[in-house]
Amino acid sequence: MAMDASPRGGCDGSAALLQAKMRIADPAGALPRAPLLSDSAGAMTGGASGNVFLAYARLARLHEPAGFLLLMWPCWWAVALADPLPGDAARLCALFFAGALAARSAGCVWNDIVDRRLDARVARTRDRPIASGRISPLRAALFMTALALAALAVLLQLPPAAIATGAASVALVLPYPFMKRVTWWPQLWLGLTFNWGALVGWAAATGGPGAPAVALYAAGVAWTLGYDTVYALQDKADDAQAGVKSSARRLGARAGVAIGLFYALCLCGLAAAAAFAGAGWPAWAGLAAAAPVPVWQVATLDMEDPANCRARFRANAWFAVPVFLGFLAG
Repeated sequence: MAMDASPRGGCDGSAALLQAKMRIADPAGALPRAPLLSDSAGAMTGGASGNVFLAYARLARLHEPAGFLLLMWPCWWAVALADPLPGDAARLCALFFAGALAARSAGCVWNDIVDRRLDARVARTRDRPIASGRISPLRAALFMTALALAALAVLLQLPPAAIATGAASVALVLPYPFMKRVTWWPQLWLGLTFNWGALVGWAAATGGPGAPAVALYAAGVAWTLGYDTVYALQDKADDAQAGVKSSARRLGARAGVAIGLFYALCLCGLAAAAAFAGAGWPAWAGLAAAAPVPVWQVATLDMEDPANCRARFRANAWFAVPVFLGFLAG
């Protein structure tokens, strides 16, 4: 559901359908199996080893970078707004790039392990590597552990206050996949989780907490409520059948208005962060340059067209760029 934005189709979709038909025809697994269509992709990239690599890359969502960028940007915003020395800023941004990539990938694997049965019931997600049976839950757990250790290695390069702040995020990460079962607002929980990097980034750059970091965190939560509601619109029908809760289903026809409100709150929070930090005019110019992106999203959003929703979700990675550049220069 959240943060994958993974359009499904082509060979992988056909492979999942073929697997389902084979299980119905031969539930005991006694009949010999023909190669799945997805195996052809592996053959073109080095046979079985290539196919395994593609499956794990897909599990980590390496083909969908929007999610890891959305995790990275609050970290970078905080570093830029804190205004450390150029060398320190470059080092921290490099660490947060690597950390966001590893942490987001580990989070996706954890989400897919927990949601493997639900994913099998949703058209967009049923061909994910665990749900489709290409990777076992045990092997996925081992892969997730390796990714989590990589993220931890990055975290340990930061100052003590940032390490402590980052470690606290585990309390938000672990329950996230279960939120869609217990609340209509899993997008809010994702916002609390995905934007924790604003607090970590500020602590890494300044050595402790601060009002600008809190404002950035609040802005990020509102931003995530907006873009992940857009994302959840893709799955409304399947989620209803599977009993999965989401802000998109809860808001219904009011979702467009609510998304606009969430984005407005995000911009207000970013402006408050800039004011608390005493940022100069480039920060305000960056916010002005970014504002048309959410306006365009809301104005052109078609809540019944998954492709339209997916494109508007992905645009959020570009919304963050002028905000970062403005904070960096301001």
